[in-house]
Amino acid sequence: MNDILLTVSGVIPGDVEAQIERGERPLADYVAMRRGFPADVLDYRAARQQAGWFGRLIERLAGSNALLAWVCFNLRRRYRVIFTDGEQVGLPLALLFWLLDRKQRPRHLMIVHILSVPKKLLLMDRFGLQRFIDVFFTYSTWQQRFIQQRWKLPPERVVFTPFMVDADFFCPQAADGELPAGLAPDLRPTICAVGLEFRDYPTLLRAVEGLPVRVVIAAASPWSKREDTTAGHAVPENVVVQRFSQFELRRLYACSQFLVMPLYNVEFQAGVTALLEAMAMERAVICTRTLGQTDVVVEGVTGVYVPPGDASALRAAIQDWLERPEEAERMGKAGRERIEAEMNLERYVDRFKQYL
Repeated sequence: MNDILLTVSGVIPGDVEAQIERGERPLADYVAMRRGFPADVLDYRAARQQAGWFGRLIERLAGSNALLAWVCFNLRRRYRVIFTDGEQVGLPLALLFWLLDRKQRPRHLMIVHILSVPKKLLLMDRFGLQRFIDVFFTYSTWQQRFIQQRWKLPPERVVFTPFMVDADFFCPQAADGELPAGLAPDLRPTICAVGLEFRDYPTLLRAVEGLPVRVVIAAASPWSKREDTTAGHAVPENVVVQRFSQFELRRLYACSQFLVMPLYNVEFQAGVTALLEAMAMERAVICTRTLGQTDVVVEGVTGVYVPPGDASALRAAIQDWLERPEEAERMGKAGRERIEAEMNLERYVDRFKQYL
């Protein structure tokens, strides 16, 4: 047994290692962290096996993330560090420390997606849960500043950690040049948009109508429960909405000239996974400038930003790169260089290790 426990808010496929070995999917972050720390991993399935009747009751009443927190609390004496993969587990665990064991607890490290929402703020402020989280790791500098200022925490306790991508799986040399399944050849250039979380696809649909380009919207995500925002809107004839596996996504990036990331104005890193995947594939990105999404794209170097909800600005940016493909190609190469230098799995794990 290791002295670090890592939570995974989901069910880890039983054959995930074999899928990675066969090259069917990228190296999962939790697998890289488990190997690199090293750590024991607790997902929903493992938590249910250890929960007992009371844990099953907690899951029925409060959900699977509360179950993870409860099992982590019960295992607290066995581990030096508990590393929670998001506030959906970390806040319930901190609350359990506040309620039941304020003094004798392991070190608690927590990844933050977004804390600046009313329910989480109420919980944090009411119980002072920041006292039971030793380090907050944020993917957004906006969230980092917010947490530091809200709870007057020193910089070493609120750490900006750039997100990552498996740069070996998502790389131009790994793509075989074939189109993704179900996507027919087209004489027009192809661009893509990927994901579900707070995607402003209605603005994208208005922006691309009538342009001499095929737009492929991969409206799916293994993590997000959001609805596909293309639903209920007229889809122009040059737009294809389709779901792809991660293996097929790699082919989609490879056959696209660049990625468009249209976002609603949110306070966290919505879209970060697709942005990094595209950059790793040497694809430049056009991204909505939101409060939370300002740390991945370097303006004029790896891509460009456009204002939220501005179909005219988005259309102009797309037209510019269609007319100057060499500019998109230059930025795509710069994006790959940034991934190799800063935003890959190896660097991601190494940043965490210094806080364990």
